[in-house]
Amino acid sequence: MRQLQGMDSSFVAMESPNSPMHIGSVLIYNPATAPGGFVRFKDILKFIESRMQLSKTMRQRLVRVPFDLDYPYWIEDPNFDLEYHVRHVALPKPGDWRQLCIQAARVHARPLDLNRPPWEFTVVEGLDNVRDYPPGCFAFVTKVHHAAIDGMSGIDLMEALHTVTPSTAPPNTPDTWKPEKVPGPVELLGKSYFNAILNPLKQAQVAAQAVPGVASAIKGLVAREFKLSTDMVPPRTRFNRTISPHRVVEGVSFPLADMKSIRALLPQAKVNDVAIAIIGGALNKYLTSKGDLPKSTMTAMAPISVRSDGEKGDMGNQVAAMVAPLGTHLADPAERLEYVYSQTSNSKAMTNALGARTMTEVSKVNPLFYMALGAQLFSRISLAHKVAMPFNTVVTNVPGPPIHIYSSGARMESMALSLICLTDGLGLAHVVQSYVDEAYISFTACRDIMPDPEFYSQCLQDSFDELLSAAKAADEPANKAPAKKPAAKKLAAKKPAARKTAARKAPAKARAPAKRKPRSATKKTMTSKPKSKTAGASPKESK
Repeated sequence: MRQLQGMDSSFVAMESPNSPMHIGSVLIYNPATAPGGFVRFKDILKFIESRMQLSKTMRQRLVRVPFDLDYPYWIEDPNFDLEYHVRHVALPKPGDWRQLCIQAARVHARPLDLNRPPWEFTVVEGLDNVRDYPPGCFAFVTKVHHAAIDGMSGIDLMEALHTVTPSTAPPNTPDTWKPEKVPGPVELLGKSYFNAILNPLKQAQVAAQAVPGVASAIKGLVAREFKLSTDMVPPRTRFNRTISPHRVVEGVSFPLADMKSIRALLPQAKVNDVAIAIIGGALNKYLTSKGDLPKSTMTAMAPISVRSDGEKGDMGNQVAAMVAPLGTHLADPAERLEYVYSQTSNSKAMTNALGARTMTEVSKVNPLFYMALGAQLFSRISLAHKVAMPFNTVVTNVPGPPIHIYSSGARMESMALSLICLTDGLGLAHVVQSYVDEAYISFTACRDIMPDPEFYSQCLQDSFDELLSAAKAADEPANKAPAKKPAAKKLAAKKPAARKTAARKAPAKARAPAKRKPRSATKKTMTSKPKSKTAGASPKESK
C-alpha cells in the first residue's frame, strides 16, 4: 500500500466524463517475425501474463479516501483479471489509416474504470491498407491513467511488455506478486487525519527548499540571464474553451535524419526546437485558413522530466514544465526556428534557476480536497470560457527505443500515434516521439473544436516540408564553398610571382633615371597602372 503524491493525485482529482485523465499510444506490429508467421489473441494474452512481474503498474489499483480528504493509495488488486484489461477488435474493410484513427479516438475517449488497475490494451486487427505497412499487421491501442505514469515511466512499461529479439521466453525470475486487502473507510480516514497533522511540517520543509530557487531566479533576472517577456502570455484561441467528451487523433511521421538536418538553419538548435517550430508553422497555417490567427505568438506547455536514475521504474509523475512560445505569428520557417530557439533557451534558463525538481516537490503538499473542489468548479461553471489559460496547447517530447523491439514475437513497425489527455481550456495537445529512424508528431483534439484532423495533419506535413526546403537551401552554399578554395590558392600563387618580377626589374629601374629619363618615365607609368587596377579591384571584392 503506497500513497500517491500531489501531481499524481491531481490527475485523479481532474478526472471527469469529459476529461478522462489517461495517456496512450497506437503501436503497429508485423507478425511475420513471430513463430509460424502469425500471432493469435491468446498468444498475446499469454505473453503479457508471463511478463507482468516486470511492471509495477499492471496489477495495482487506486483506493480513494472518503470525500477526497487525502491523496489516494495504490494497492495490489485482489480481483485482478487480465482478460478484462486486454480487449480485441477488428477494423471493417478496407482497414485503412483513417479507420484506425477513428477507432483509436473512440477507445481513447472512454474513461477507465478506476476501481480496477487503470490501464487497457485493445488489440486491433484488419490493418490491410494502413499506409506502407504490410497486410496482416495488427495494432495495440493502449490506455494508462496519467496518475500511474508519465512519459518516461511509460517507456519503462513498454520495455516490460517487449523484447529486443523475437523470442517470447518468459523472464527467469519467479513471480512473487501477492494481492492486498482493500482498506476500509475508517482506516483511510485515520491515515488522512494523521497526514493532515504532518502536512504543515511538509509544507514548511518544501517552502524552505524553494527559497534558494527563488533567490537564484531573482539573481538571474537582475543579471539578465533570462527575461520575463510578454511572448509568454498566451492569446485567446479556439482551442482554449470547454471541451466535449469526443476526441480525434491524427499524426504524421518524418525521417529522423531529416528532422536533424533542419538544424542546418540553426546548428545550435535542438531537435525539440525543430519540432516546436513545425507545430508553430502548422498552427499558423491552420488558423490562417480559419481567419482566426492571433497577432501574438501562441504558447505551449512543455513537460520536463526530473526523474532520477534511481526512480526509473517508479510509478507516477516526476515532471516539471516550462512555457515555450511557438512562433505562430511568423510565416517564415527560418525566422520561426530562430525565434523558437531563443525563447526556449530563455525558458530553460528560467526553469533551471527556479529548480525544476523544486517545482515538482511543491506540488506534493497541495491538499487534494481543494484540488478536487477546484477542478469540479472549473468544469461545472465553464470557467474555461471566461478565464485565460496559462498556455494554448501542450508539446511533450518522449524519446522511443533506437532499435526494433518485439511483442509476442511480432516486430513493432511504428509508434504511429501517441494519445494524450485533454481538459477544459485545453482542446489540443501534441506528442513528439521517435522510434528507430522515424520521428512522429501526433495530436489529440476535442472533435467539436477540431472537426478536420486530416487538414491539421496536412498542415504539420506542409510546415515540415517548408523547414526542410529552407534547410536544404541554406546548406547548398556551404556545400559549394569548398569548391572555391582551389581558385583562391591560384590567385595567392600568382602574387609572389608578380612581386618577384618587380624585384628583378627594380635594379634596372634604379639605373634608368641616370641614363634614359624618357624610358624610366614610361616604365614608371606602366608600373603604376597595375597598382591602380589592384586598388580598384579591392572595393569590388569587398562589396
